[in-house]
Amino acid sequence: MQKEWKKHARALELDKILELLAKETACPDAAEAARNLTPDPDGAERLLQETDDAFSLTARFGSPPFGGLENMSGPLRRAQAGGMLSMAELLRIAAVLRTIRNITEWRKRGAGVKTVLDSRFSSLSPNRYLEEKIGSAILSGEEMADTASPALASIRRKIRSASARARESLDHMIRSPAYQKFLQEPIVTIREGRFVVPVKSECRNEVPGLVHDTSASGSTIFVEPMGAVEANNLVRVLQLQEKKEMERILSELSAETGNFADSIIRDYGTAVALDVIFAKASLAYRMKAARPRLNREGRISLHKARHPLIPEDRVVPIDVELGTRFDTLVITGPNTGGKTVSLKTVGLLTLMAMCGLLIPAAE
Repeated sequence: MQKEWKKHARALELDKILELLAKETACPDAAEAARNLTPDPDGAERLLQETDDAFSLTARFGSPPFGGLENMSGPLRRAQAGGMLSMAELLRIAAVLRTIRNITEWRKRGAGVKTVLDSRFSSLSPNRYLEEKIGSAILSGEEMADTASPALASIRRKIRSASARARESLDHMIRSPAYQKFLQEPIVTIREGRFVVPVKSECRNEVPGLVHDTSASGSTIFVEPMGAVEANNLVRVLQLQEKKEMERILSELSAETGNFADSIIRDYGTAVALDVIFAKASLAYRMKAARPRLNREGRISLHKARHPLIPEDRVVPIDVELGTRFDTLVITGPNTGGKTVSLKTVGLLTLMAMCGLLIPAAE
Protein backbone atom coordinates (compact mmCIF):
# COMPACT_ATOMS: atom_id res chain seq x y z
CA MET A 1 0.00 0.00 0.00
CA GLN A 2 2.80 2.40 0.93
CA LYS A 3 4.49 1.66 -2.40
CA GLU A 4 1.28 2.51 -4.27
CA TRP A 5 0.96 5.77 -2.32
CA LYS A 6 4.48 6.78 -3.31
CA LYS A 7 3.89 5.88 -6.95
CA HIS A 8 0.73 7.99 -7.22
CA ALA A 9 2.16 10.81 -5.12
CA ARG A 10 5.19 11.08 -7.41
CA ALA A 11 2.98 11.02 -10.51
CA LEU A 12 1.09 14.00 -9.06
CA GLU A 13 4.42 15.71 -8.14
CA LEU A 14 3.82 15.78 -4.40
CA ASP A 15 7.60 15.35 -3.99
CA LYS A 16 8.13 18.76 -5.63
CA ILE A 17 5.70 20.37 -3.18
CA LEU A 18 7.49 18.74 -0.26
CA GLU A 19 10.80 20.06 -1.59
CA LEU A 20 9.30 23.56 -1.54
CA LEU A 21 8.23 22.86 2.04
CA ALA A 22 11.75 21.71 2.96
CA LYS A 23 13.12 25.06 1.78
CA GLU A 24 10.90 26.83 4.32
CA THR A 25 12.45 24.95 7.26
CA ALA A 26 15.36 26.20 9.36
CA CYS A 27 17.41 23.05 9.98
CA PRO A 28 18.49 19.96 8.00
CA ASP A 29 16.51 17.47 10.10
CA ALA A 30 13.30 19.48 9.64
CA ALA A 31 13.98 19.69 5.90
CA GLU A 32 14.44 15.92 5.74
CA ALA A 33 11.25 15.37 7.75
CA ALA A 34 9.39 17.65 5.33
CA ARG A 35 10.63 15.68 2.32
CA ASN A 36 9.50 12.42 3.95
CA LEU A 37 5.93 13.48 4.76
CA THR A 38 3.31 10.97 3.60
CA PRO A 39 -0.45 11.50 3.17
CA ASP A 40 -2.33 10.59 6.35
CA PRO A 41 -6.09 10.37 5.69
CA ASP A 42 -6.88 9.54 9.31
CA GLY A 43 -4.76 12.33 10.78
CA ALA A 44 -5.39 14.96 8.10
CA GLU A 45 -7.87 17.01 10.15
CA ARG A 46 -5.45 17.26 13.08
CA LEU A 47 -2.53 18.12 10.78
CA LEU A 48 -4.53 20.84 9.05
CA GLN A 49 -5.54 22.32 12.40
CA GLU A 50 -1.86 22.46 13.44
CA THR A 51 -0.94 24.24 10.21
CA ASP A 52 -3.90 26.60 10.50
CA ASP A 53 -2.96 27.51 14.07
CA ALA A 54 0.67 28.02 13.06
CA PHE A 55 -0.52 30.28 10.25
CA SER A 56 -2.60 32.35 12.69
CA LEU A 57 0.26 32.63 15.20
CA THR A 58 2.70 33.66 12.49
CA ALA A 59 0.31 36.29 11.18
CA ARG A 60 -0.02 37.81 14.67
CA PHE A 61 3.45 37.37 16.16
CA GLY A 62 5.84 36.63 13.28
CA SER A 63 7.71 33.37 12.73
CA PRO A 64 9.24 31.47 15.66
CA PRO A 65 13.06 31.73 15.85
CA PHE A 66 14.13 28.26 14.75
CA GLY A 67 17.58 29.37 13.57
CA GLY A 68 20.33 27.60 15.52
CA LEU A 69 18.72 24.17 15.65
CA GLU A 70 21.30 21.46 15.05
CA ASN A 71 21.26 17.73 15.74
CA MET A 72 23.75 17.25 18.59
CA SER A 73 22.59 13.78 19.60
CA GLY A 74 26.02 12.25 18.96
CA PRO A 75 28.01 14.58 21.23
CA LEU A 76 25.23 14.53 23.83
CA ARG A 77 25.23 10.74 24.02
CA ARG A 78 29.03 10.77 24.19
CA ALA A 79 28.90 13.21 27.10
CA GLN A 80 26.24 11.08 28.75
CA ALA A 81 28.61 8.10 28.50
CA GLY A 82 31.39 10.05 30.22
CA GLY A 83 33.24 11.43 27.19
CA MET A 84 34.79 14.88 27.06
CA LEU A 85 33.35 17.29 24.49
CA SER A 86 35.32 19.94 22.64
CA MET A 87 34.71 23.65 23.11
CA ALA A 88 33.12 23.81 19.67
CA GLU A 89 30.70 20.99 20.48
CA LEU A 90 29.69 22.58 23.78
CA LEU A 91 29.07 25.91 22.07
CA ARG A 92 26.86 24.24 19.47
CA ILE A 93 24.87 22.56 22.23
CA ALA A 94 24.51 25.95 23.95
CA ALA A 95 23.22 27.35 20.63
CA VAL A 96 20.53 24.63 20.54
CA LEU A 97 19.56 25.46 24.13
CA ARG A 98 19.36 29.15 23.23
CA THR A 99 17.09 28.37 20.28
CA ILE A 100 14.79 26.24 22.44
CA ARG A 101 14.59 29.06 24.99
CA ASN A 102 13.89 31.62 22.25
CA ILE A 103 11.08 29.46 20.84
CA THR A 104 9.52 29.19 24.30
CA GLU A 105 9.80 32.94 24.88
CA TRP A 106 8.33 33.63 21.44
CA ARG A 107 5.25 31.55 22.35
CA LYS A 108 4.82 33.42 25.64
CA ARG A 109 4.21 36.63 23.69
CA GLY A 110 0.91 35.15 22.54
CA ALA A 111 0.13 33.13 25.64
CA GLY A 112 -3.48 34.32 25.59
CA VAL A 113 -4.09 32.64 22.23
CA LYS A 114 -4.90 28.94 22.69
CA THR A 115 -3.95 26.49 19.91
CA VAL A 116 -3.56 22.77 19.35
CA LEU A 117 0.20 23.39 19.32
CA ASP A 118 0.25 24.38 23.00
CA SER A 119 1.10 20.87 24.21
CA ARG A 120 4.17 20.85 21.97
CA PHE A 121 5.33 24.26 23.18
CA SER A 122 4.67 23.46 26.83
CA SER A 123 6.71 20.25 26.60
CA LEU A 124 9.85 22.29 25.84
CA SER A 125 12.07 22.70 28.91
CA PRO A 126 14.56 25.56 28.42
CA ASN A 127 17.82 25.09 30.33
CA ARG A 128 19.16 28.59 30.79
CA TYR A 129 21.45 27.38 33.57
CA LEU A 130 23.46 25.08 31.28
CA GLU A 131 23.24 27.48 28.33
CA GLU A 132 24.77 30.31 30.37
CA LYS A 133 27.32 28.09 32.12
CA ILE A 134 28.71 27.01 28.74
CA GLY A 135 28.46 30.52 27.30
CA SER A 136 30.28 32.13 30.22
CA ALA A 137 33.11 29.58 30.13
CA ILE A 138 33.70 29.30 26.37
CA LEU A 139 34.22 32.26 24.05
CA SER A 140 34.72 30.39 20.76
CA GLY A 141 35.55 26.96 19.40
CA GLU A 142 39.19 27.55 20.30
CA GLU A 143 39.10 30.00 23.22
CA MET A 144 38.11 29.53 26.84
CA ALA A 145 37.28 32.51 29.03
CA ASP A 146 39.59 33.48 31.89
CA THR A 147 36.52 33.43 34.12
CA ALA A 148 35.86 29.73 33.42
CA SER A 149 37.46 29.03 36.81
CA PRO A 150 39.44 30.96 39.44
CA ALA A 151 42.38 28.59 38.90
CA LEU A 152 42.44 29.27 35.16
CA ALA A 153 42.31 33.03 35.74
CA SER A 154 45.23 32.76 38.19
CA ILE A 155 47.33 30.63 35.84
CA ARG A 156 46.76 33.02 32.94
CA ARG A 157 47.77 36.01 35.07
CA LYS A 158 51.01 34.21 35.87
CA ILE A 159 51.54 33.39 32.19
CA ARG A 160 51.10 37.02 31.23
CA SER A 161 53.53 38.09 33.97
CA ALA A 162 56.18 35.48 33.05
CA SER A 163 55.78 36.24 29.34
CA ALA A 164 56.21 39.94 30.02
CA ARG A 165 59.46 39.24 31.90
CA ALA A 166 60.78 37.07 29.07
CA ARG A 167 59.75 39.65 26.51
CA GLU A 168 61.29 42.47 28.52
CA SER A 169 64.60 40.61 28.71
CA LEU A 170 64.70 40.14 24.94
CA ASP A 171 63.48 43.68 24.22
CA HIS A 172 66.45 44.92 26.24
CA MET A 173 68.75 42.74 24.13
CA ILE A 174 67.46 43.82 20.73
CA ARG A 175 67.80 47.48 21.72
CA SER A 176 71.40 46.95 22.83
CA PRO A 177 74.00 48.24 20.29
CA ALA A 178 76.21 45.32 21.35
CA TYR A 179 73.72 42.79 19.89
CA GLN A 180 71.93 44.67 17.12
CA LYS A 181 74.71 44.01 14.60
CA PHE A 182 74.18 40.24 15.04
CA LEU A 183 70.42 40.36 14.47
CA GLN A 184 68.67 39.94 11.14
CA GLU A 185 65.94 42.21 12.49
CA PRO A 186 65.52 43.91 15.89
CA ILE A 187 62.34 41.98 16.77
CA VAL A 188 61.16 39.32 19.22
CA THR A 189 59.19 36.41 17.79
CA ILE A 190 57.94 32.98 18.93
CA ARG A 191 59.09 29.52 17.91
CA GLU A 192 57.82 26.30 19.52
CA GLY A 193 56.02 28.41 22.10
CA ARG A 194 59.18 30.18 23.25
CA PHE A 195 60.37 33.78 22.75
CA VAL A 196 63.35 33.98 20.36
CA VAL A 197 65.28 36.54 18.31
CA PRO A 198 66.30 36.26 14.61
CA VAL A 199 70.08 36.02 14.41
CA LYS A 200 72.20 36.14 11.26
CA SER A 201 73.42 32.61 10.63
CA GLU A 202 77.06 33.74 10.34
CA CYS A 203 76.80 35.32 13.83
CA ARG A 204 75.55 32.17 15.53
CA ASN A 205 78.37 32.03 18.06
CA GLU A 206 77.96 35.68 19.03
CA VAL A 207 74.56 35.11 20.70
CA PRO A 208 74.69 32.26 23.23
CA GLY A 209 71.45 30.34 23.48
CA LEU A 210 69.27 27.53 22.11
CA VAL A 211 68.46 27.36 18.39
CA HIS A 212 64.77 26.61 17.77
CA ASP A 213 64.37 27.15 14.03
CA THR A 214 66.02 28.22 10.78
CA SER A 215 64.58 30.32 7.97
CA ALA A 216 63.80 28.70 4.61
CA SER A 217 66.80 30.42 3.05
CA GLY A 218 69.11 29.41 5.90
CA SER A 219 70.26 32.98 6.38
CA THR A 220 68.47 33.38 9.72
CA ILE A 221 68.42 31.24 12.85
CA PHE A 222 65.98 31.79 15.70
CA VAL A 223 67.81 31.76 18.99
CA GLU A 224 66.49 31.67 22.53
CA PRO A 225 69.16 33.60 24.46
CA MET A 226 70.30 31.99 27.71
CA GLY A 227 68.99 34.96 29.67
CA ALA A 228 65.45 34.17 28.55
CA VAL A 229 65.54 30.38 29.06
CA GLU A 230 64.40 30.43 32.68
CA ALA A 231 61.50 32.80 32.00
CA ASN A 232 60.50 30.78 28.94
CA ASN A 233 60.65 27.57 31.00
CA LEU A 234 58.27 29.10 33.54
CA VAL A 235 55.88 30.13 30.76
CA ARG A 236 55.99 26.60 29.38
CA VAL A 237 55.24 25.05 32.78
CA LEU A 238 52.34 27.45 33.29
CA GLN A 239 50.99 26.70 29.81
CA LEU A 240 50.92 22.99 30.67
CA GLN A 241 49.02 23.85 33.86
CA GLU A 242 46.64 25.95 31.79
CA LYS A 243 45.99 23.05 29.42
CA LYS A 244 45.35 20.68 32.31
CA GLU A 245 42.90 23.12 33.94
CA MET A 246 41.09 23.65 30.64
CA GLU A 247 40.69 19.90 30.22
CA ARG A 248 39.31 19.69 33.78
CA ILE A 249 36.77 22.43 32.98
CA LEU A 250 35.76 20.73 29.74
CA SER A 251 35.32 17.42 31.56
CA GLU A 252 33.14 19.11 34.17
CA LEU A 253 31.02 20.90 31.56
CA SER A 254 30.71 17.71 29.52
CA ALA A 255 29.56 15.70 32.55
CA GLU A 256 26.94 18.32 33.39
CA THR A 257 25.80 18.44 29.76
CA GLY A 258 25.54 14.64 29.74
CA ASN A 259 23.16 14.84 32.71
CA PHE A 260 20.73 16.81 30.54
CA ALA A 261 21.26 14.82 27.32
CA ASP A 262 17.85 13.10 27.30
CA SER A 263 15.86 16.31 27.79
CA ILE A 264 17.90 18.25 25.22
CA ILE A 265 17.48 15.52 22.60
CA ARG A 266 13.75 15.31 23.35
CA ASP A 267 13.32 19.09 23.11
CA TYR A 268 15.28 19.15 19.87
CA GLY A 269 12.87 16.60 18.36
CA THR A 270 9.90 18.73 19.44
CA ALA A 271 11.49 21.86 17.98
CA VAL A 272 12.12 20.06 14.66
CA ALA A 273 8.45 18.98 14.52
CA LEU A 274 7.37 22.58 15.20
CA ASP A 275 9.77 23.81 12.52
CA VAL A 276 8.01 21.58 9.96
CA ILE A 277 4.56 22.75 11.07
CA PHE A 278 5.49 26.43 10.82
CA ALA A 279 7.17 25.74 7.47
CA LYS A 280 3.75 24.52 6.29
CA ALA A 281 2.27 27.83 7.44
CA SER A 282 5.02 29.76 5.63
CA LEU A 283 4.41 27.80 2.43
CA ALA A 284 0.68 28.46 2.74
CA TYR A 285 1.37 32.18 2.94
CA ARG A 286 3.55 32.05 -0.19
CA MET A 287 0.88 30.08 -2.07
CA LYS A 288 -2.00 32.27 -0.83
CA ALA A 289 -3.51 29.01 0.37
CA ALA A 290 -6.59 28.26 2.46
CA ARG A 291 -7.64 25.46 4.77
CA PRO A 292 -9.93 22.93 3.07
CA ARG A 293 -12.92 21.30 4.75
CA LEU A 294 -12.62 17.53 4.58
CA ASN A 295 -15.23 14.84 4.10
CA ARG A 296 -15.28 11.06 3.83
CA GLU A 297 -18.11 10.85 1.29
CA GLY A 298 -15.95 11.40 -1.79
CA ARG A 299 -17.26 14.92 -2.39
CA ILE A 300 -15.04 17.44 -4.15
CA SER A 301 -15.87 21.12 -4.34
CA LEU A 302 -12.92 23.33 -5.28
CA HIS A 303 -13.26 27.02 -6.11
CA LYS A 304 -10.55 28.92 -7.98
CA ALA A 305 -8.11 26.08 -7.36
CA ARG A 306 -4.60 26.68 -8.72
CA HIS A 307 -1.88 24.15 -9.51
CA PRO A 308 0.86 25.15 -7.03
CA LEU A 309 3.75 24.37 -9.39
CA ILE A 310 2.57 26.64 -12.20
CA PRO A 311 3.77 30.27 -11.90
CA GLU A 312 1.11 32.63 -10.57
CA ASP A 313 1.11 34.77 -13.71
CA ARG A 314 0.41 31.71 -15.91
CA VAL A 315 -1.83 29.45 -13.85
CA VAL A 316 -5.55 29.33 -14.72
CA PRO A 317 -7.77 28.82 -11.63
CA ILE A 318 -10.43 26.14 -11.97
CA ASP A 319 -13.73 25.28 -10.27
CA VAL A 320 -14.35 21.57 -9.80
CA GLU A 321 -17.38 19.86 -8.26
CA LEU A 322 -17.97 16.12 -7.97
CA GLY A 323 -19.95 13.80 -5.70
CA THR A 324 -22.85 16.08 -4.83
CA ARG A 325 -25.29 16.47 -7.75
CA PHE A 326 -23.39 13.91 -9.90
CA ASP A 327 -20.65 11.33 -9.44
CA THR A 328 -19.12 11.29 -12.92
CA LEU A 329 -17.20 14.16 -14.48
CA VAL A 330 -16.06 14.23 -18.10
CA ILE A 331 -13.31 16.75 -18.97
CA THR A 332 -13.00 17.54 -22.67
CA GLY A 333 -11.12 20.03 -24.75
CA PRO A 334 -8.26 20.44 -27.25
CA ASN A 335 -4.66 19.47 -26.65
CA THR A 336 -2.86 21.78 -24.20
CA GLY A 337 -6.31 22.87 -23.10
CA GLY A 338 -5.64 22.06 -19.44
CA LYS A 339 -7.32 18.66 -19.03
CA THR A 340 -4.31 16.97 -17.42
CA VAL A 341 -3.50 20.00 -15.28
CA SER A 342 -7.09 20.04 -14.01
CA LEU A 343 -6.94 16.37 -13.04
CA LYS A 344 -3.52 16.74 -11.44
CA THR A 345 -4.65 19.83 -9.55
CA VAL A 346 -7.48 17.89 -7.90
CA GLY A 347 -5.21 14.97 -7.06
CA LEU A 348 -2.30 17.05 -5.82
CA LEU A 349 -4.44 19.32 -3.64
CA THR A 350 -6.04 16.23 -2.10
CA LEU A 351 -2.63 14.79 -1.22
CA MET A 352 -1.47 18.14 0.13
CA ALA A 353 -4.49 18.31 2.43
CA MET A 354 -3.75 14.81 3.72
CA CYS A 355 -0.21 15.98 4.55
CA GLY A 356 -1.59 18.89 6.56
CA LEU A 357 -0.83 21.49 3.90
CA LEU A 358 -3.24 24.31 3.14
CA ILE A 359 -4.24 24.37 -0.53
CA PRO A 360 -4.05 27.14 -3.15
CA ALA A 361 -7.76 27.66 -3.63
CA ALA A 362 -10.51 30.02 -2.51
CA GLU A 363 -12.20 29.46 0.85
